Amino acid sequence: MTERTSGATTAPTTTPATEPGATPAAATTTAAPVPEPAPHDNRRQVLYWRLLARLFDPEEQAALESASLAVVEDIGLPPALLDPQASVDSIVQRHPHLADAFDGLMVTDDADTDDDLRDGAAEVRRAALVSKVLLNVFATGSGAVSAGQLSRWQSDAGWLERALGCSPGDLRGGRGAGRGVSPTGTGGHRATPDLGNLIPAIGPELGALEGDLVRRMRLREVLADPALAARLTPSMSLIEQLLRDKNNLSGVALANAKSLIRRFVDEVADVLRTQVEKATVGAIDRSIPPKRVFRNLDLDRTIWKNLTNYSPEEERLYVDRLYYRHTARKTAPQRLIVVVDQSGSMVDSMVNCTILASIFAGLPRVDVHLVAYDTRAVDLTPWVHDPFETLLRTQLGGGTDGTVAMALAQPKIAEPRNTVVVWISDFYEWHHQPLFDSMAALHRSGVKFIPVGSVTSSGRGSVNPWFRERFKDQGTPVISGHIRKLVDELKTFLA
Repeated sequence: MTERTSGATTAPTTTPATEPGATPAAATTTAAPVPEPAPHDNRRQVLYWRLLARLFDPEEQAALESASLAVVEDIGLPPALLDPQASVDSIVQRHPHLADAFDGLMVTDDADTDDDLRDGAAEVRRAALVSKVLLNVFATGSGAVSAGQLSRWQSDAGWLERALGCSPGDLRGGRGAGRGVSPTGTGGHRATPDLGNLIPAIGPELGALEGDLVRRMRLREVLADPALAARLTPSMSLIEQLLRDKNNLSGVALANAKSLIRRFVDEVADVLRTQVEKATVGAIDRSIPPKRVFRNLDLDRTIWKNLTNYSPEEERLYVDRLYYRHTARKTAPQRLIVVVDQSGSMVDSMVNCTILASIFAGLPRVDVHLVAYDTRAVDLTPWVHDPFETLLRTQLGGGTDGTVAMALAQPKIAEPRNTVVVWISDFYEWHHQPLFDSMAALHRSGVKFIPVGSVTSSGRGSVNPWFRERFKDQGTPVISGHIRKLVDELKTFLA
């Protein structure tokens, strides 16, 4: 047992005698010094104890606030870092040099796991910044929320995503995924714990916090005031609330709601369009002569084929013939039928899929149809080119009966081997056996059938195990719900 005193800390150790004939009484006791914790370690712990106290133990806040203020001022950081009302944006505006410090703040660095390379002062600084962004995001309080408070929280959540090595919005709204991350400077001389496996859980947690803030807003009052509505940042949680409440809005409030939905649709469409366009549809058709325009000029081949015309005396290459790349592609008409469950649990899938369907509808020789359903089905194909108009015609919520959607989708299949059906749902169905029998019949007919559990940023989604096992046995397993996986599947079929 170790006794701590005001001076150095010592631990008694007993050294047995080793001389021949020695007796136990000859044993000697010596004191081996145990080093005090480094001052930087104590400072770091003060900041993290303050973080925990603000979340769980109000009784300890006063003393820890005072100690933390002394630490922050001593290391040259602004005291505003300890102000829970100050957003990260406001701090960065007043202290621009801190902006880069938040980027990748919680991403593992090899030096963090090497005791010889540890920088105690840097760890204390990092602890102060980490505690700031964590408190601003996770200490959301209670009661009504204003448009300004929601906007500040969304901005702070963006800084947390940047600290985790992602882009703002990556973990909340379907805009990609960050690289593996882990926290740094969180304690001791042990290797930094890997938090990469927790990233899929962080996104839903942020989404849940954002959804709670949106629900605590007086959204209709905010939308009725153009100045307040302009402060809102579109997000999946906000769009869900707007879509659910759109029938109760009118006048200025409805116009502002539509503006927010369109802004969000345009932002997500830009990201998804880039993913779709990364791979071109169709194989090169070499039976068609290449178009003789500058952008198709094959410069490397042109130089290689004309090397025999090089004049050493003039140091000049004479070109007899220009060579061009083939860009024409073989394409066959393809029919893409997207069936989306619009029940309450599939809101983000509905938003992403309407946008994705509109993008594929813009590709040459791809015939896209869109069907949405809960206990009733609606054919949204006439508006498939405009995801904004499509979303305004959805009715979120209700139960789930896929047989009504199948009744709309089946007549659209003219050439089974030239058709892909993407069915997006959690598959918790009222009439599960009849629906699966219809899906199996589609698959046997030659239709490319792709069941998808969800299409969200995190790819998370609960899927009915009964359907999951039968899809697997059928040879059409439910693919991961990440939007990129679905894009890859569709591009493979259309190529």
